[in-house]
Amino acid sequence: MNAFPKPPFPEQSQDAPGSFRRMDPRPDHGELTWVGAGRLQGRVALITGADSGIGRAVAIAFSREGADVALCYLNETADAVDTADLIEDEGQTCLRIPADISVPEECHRVVQQVVRELGRIDILVNNAAHQTHADRFEDISRADWDKTFAVNIDAAFHLSQAAVPFMGAGSSIINTASINADRPDPSLLAYATTKGALVTFTAGLARLLAARGIRVNCVAPGPVWTPLIPSSLPPEEVAGFGQDSPMGRPAQPVELASAYVMLAEPMSSYVSGATIPVTGGAPML
Repeated sequence: MNAFPKPPFPEQSQDAPGSFRRMDPRPDHGELTWVGAGRLQGRVALITGADSGIGRAVAIAFSREGADVALCYLNETADAVDTADLIEDEGQTCLRIPADISVPEECHRVVQQVVRELGRIDILVNNAAHQTHADRFEDISRADWDKTFAVNIDAAFHLSQAAVPFMGAGSSIINTASINADRPDPSLLAYATTKGALVTFTAGLARLLAARGIRVNCVAPGPVWTPLIPSSLPPEEVAGFGQDSPMGRPAQPVELASAYVMLAEPMSSYVSGATIPVTGGAPML
């Protein structure tokens, strides 16, 4: 079994959206460990929040399983360039698409660019997320509340609605929810609320698209060691992040990738409307 790092970690903070390059310890996205088996050969995938964290791990895994990948992320960074290089090293096509998906028009632009350059979309991974920490209800600003909803749930709607006309039977939409959908952290109230909404959106959309052969599922991670953590939590909480989980540590991004590959691959043709918990043993309701 891999000896993944456990807290305590060094206290650290970053400006949002953060970079995996400045994290200590550096996250494991499967750069050296993921071995593909052709499970997504010939597929085209669009992944948001794809430059780091879970999105980077999924992009690496998808490319090594044979998919061409469009990376969507907020700002052009060294993280995005590095992720794209890894995809292209596998002989797969990679598009880098900086975009602010909190803006509906940007969601449509992203989809149109993927279709224009890659021809279609077989897999859509709505993974990008925003969160802010607030210990008191009164400290949640309207701007933070609105931005969290715009990135975490509104963008999933707009991207999915834009992509579905270009998705054929056998295509897959995968949303990144959270254990917070069932066990909301009160200091992350806006984030937890959007993740609960995303689970409901997933279940309803799965029924709506079933007759068209498009599957819709979501993955619900527990604590994961990504740049979202040092860019949104107080340094003292970062130092102990994940210590209360049954495994006594946060997941590394690579540990999420297998769930996304399973939900994307054609062999999972009867899996739709599901929420797959990847929580290290913490139960979900």
